[in-house]
Amino acid sequence: MAAMMMTTTAVCVSAPRANAASSGATSGFKVAVRGARVSVPARMQTVRRSTQALTTARLLPAELPAGVTVEKMGKDVFNSTYYPRGEDTDCSRKPWIVIDAAGLRLGRVSTLIATYLRGGNVATYSPSMNMGTYVVVINAEQILVSGKKFEDKLYRRHPTGRPGSMKIESFKALQARIPERIVEKAVRGMLPKNRMGRELFTQLKVYEGEAHPHAAQNPVDVTAEVKARCYSARMMK
Repeated sequence: MAAMMMTTTAVCVSAPRANAASSGATSGFKVAVRGARVSVPARMQTVRRSTQALTTARLLPAELPAGVTVEKMGKDVFNSTYYPRGEDTDCSRKPWIVIDAAGLRLGRVSTLIATYLRGGNVATYSPSMNMGTYVVVINAEQILVSGKKFEDKLYRRHPTGRPGSMKIESFKALQARIPERIVEKAVRGMLPKNRMGRELFTQLKVYEGEAHPHAAQNPVDVTAEVKARCYSARMMK
């Protein structure tokens, strides 16, 4: 074994330096092999230069129109991602809509109200920005629920957090006492549970009866659109 190791080391040390004609490189670097320094041809710089040239060739188009250079092409607006700006979320520019909840199902109309509040119905929707509208809901006392929820659905309140202080109220009792709270609790559960969700909830205005104090904002009545999106043609008959 000792004889073999000595022979190998002798061969490595006596290996001649590779010239530029045979290796294609103009310089080399030294590596240590068991205490000896052997000259090895370096191709890393050549490979790096060729890779950079290939990458640059792929980024540039093959042919440019006459009189057009890379500097004159300007910003690539077709491959840039749209993101809303601050003026797009200005509350003073947001539209107002009104929904008549008389005879509508609670769950179906609440999903659409949450969509309008978040702005999911517009092409500029962004989940991290407030792109929604102000929603006014009237006739909250005439909203309906399916099945036995009118008697069996319960609402719980536990404001203090102490044992024995939880208040339980049925849907029927809460609708007779505060009908606006039913719509508010349903919509609030469908909004994000963060600061933006709390901001979106302030854009919801729910009222008992047909009167509301937002006539100056000229809200658009979208009740027909809500009914068409909530129910199929067979259900609306």
